[in-house]
Amino acid sequence: MIEFYTWMTPNGQKVAIMLEEVALAYRVHPIDITKDEQFDPAFLKVAPNNKIPAIVDTDTGLHLMESGAILLYLAEKTGMLWPQEFPAKWRVVEWLMWQMGGAGPMFGQVHHFVKFHPGKSAYAEERYTREARRLWGVLERRLGDTEYVAGEYSVADIAIWPWISRYRWQSVDLDEYPNVKRWYLAIAARLAVQRGYDVLGHGGIIPKP
Repeated sequence: MIEFYTWMTPNGQKVAIMLEEVALAYRVHPIDITKDEQFDPAFLKVAPNNKIPAIVDTDTGLHLMESGAILLYLAEKTGMLWPQEFPAKWRVVEWLMWQMGGAGPMFGQVHHFVKFHPGKSAYAEERYTREARRLWGVLERRLGDTEYVAGEYSVADIAIWPWISRYRWQSVDLDEYPNVKRWYLAIAARLAVQRGYDVLGHGGIIPKP
């Protein structure tokens, strides 16, 4: 059993989607970050950085924070969605790290300054919007060469997709990125993705262009 601590964010959704894809038994523990529940001392014992998502694997006793680490752990545990042959293994890691170090943080800043706090800092809005659009361009070019970001469908796609699902928060028209749109809709059609997207049962519907 995987004890899964999460909320409705892209980082939480990626782990929910992974759990559905690999069909592991899991139990959801909502951590309402709008009420600062991530700072509860009990949660701190699971996630020392006070951020969701986090898991505890009752089979092994291991607890993990950081969504990228959790994805790789679940992939290794199940032998799914992370090829181990060279160089495919490292292509997946490359694009997973692209999301963790680039797309996630930069898109998150656009959400913060453009969607939730517009007008607070013209400099921040321009800086992060420009960088987000650059990253969208990187993904568009990559998906012009391959069906999924690392070749076959993998944890790299699962990591990136929830951030792309918030394209409206970034004022992005998916029609301007036809390769990303094709990829986005193909993944959105997967039943595991649909279940994981609304893992807390809040009635979330995957945005469609």
